[in-house]
Amino acid sequence: MIHTVHLFAELDELLIDLLKSLTPEEWEKPTVARLWKVRDVAAHLLDGNIRVISMYRDGHMPPPDRAMNSYDDLVAFLNQLNADFVKASQRMSPALLTDLLESTGKQYTDIMQGQDPDADAVFAVSWAGETVSKNWFHIAREYTEKWHHQQQIRDAVGKTGIMTPRLFRPLIETFLRGLPHTYRHTQAPEGTAVRIGIASDEVFEWFLIKTADGWVLSETSANAPEASVQLDADTAWKLFTKAIKPDEALTRSQLTGNKELAGVTLNLIAVMA
Repeated sequence: MIHTVHLFAELDELLIDLLKSLTPEEWEKPTVARLWKVRDVAAHLLDGNIRVISMYRDGHMPPPDRAMNSYDDLVAFLNQLNADFVKASQRMSPALLTDLLESTGKQYTDIMQGQDPDADAVFAVSWAGETVSKNWFHIAREYTEKWHHQQQIRDAVGKTGIMTPRLFRPLIETFLRGLPHTYRHTQAPEGTAVRIGIASDEVFEWFLIKTADGWVLSETSANAPEASVQLDADTAWKLFTKAIKPDEALTRSQLTGNKELAGVTLNLIAVMA
């Protein structure tokens, strides 16, 4: 279990302080989210708060506007949903966006803290290949959404604040839970281990191990790794959220051993995209 619910209030506080510090010019800066400026990313975070409050508090969850026959159908639906809100948010001032994020953020956090971590979540973590997820994993996925969108803003305006071990490690550990799904078609002898290192203020390390039932993620390995990939923290969060492509990440990575096996890691996508 990855514990993240205790970090939401802290992350939100940092977000509000950040937004209140921005100049009018900084609100219009482009971000690594490509089509979205800083104000658009902030609006998307507000959209997430509103959806959670409406659904959990009020039982309001409108049906999709299309058939959901595949993962691609779901992604297309979510992309349109996101784009619609961001477009409508152009009517809001930065100050109003910030006020609404501050008030809804507190309600959102209260809702997350009230969930039973061991109960089945309303939504599965699809990018990890799950069709049913426990609440703790869904909540951790929500944490990664709030973290990486805030970091997109910080990256755009050159302000640090959340690339700390306390806030970064739960993010990257949650992302890496998608690796067994990423490697699902990768053949290797049972017992094969791939080391994944993420270098921040310290190097966080995990091992992906081939078992009779597939690949599993572990903090230890009984066998020496057949392959190893190490990424710096900035490259890792951008790669796994599709802000940069695997080819670009490869130039910033250290691959050793069986490089083809290690390189599969660079295909991990830990967002709905």
